[in-house]
Amino acid sequence: MGELTWRKARRSGAENGCVEVGTAPDGRARGIRDSKRPHDGHIAVTPAMLGALLATIRCGELDMPV
Repeated sequence: MGELTWRKARRSGAENGCVEVGTAPDGRARGIRDSKRPHDGHIAVTPAMLGALLATIRCGELDMPV
């Protein structure tokens, strides 16, 4: 897969735990990891899988019950 370039949300502060998204130089392979524990590895996902996950998050399907 090669080396990924990692980024986290702009709204994430230095103290906040956040999920990071990694993009490969070819733009096709991506990863997801915990920004607080990057040494623990990452989950490899395709761009389509990442898009589906983000759409699910945005529509609230994964929200915790209050």
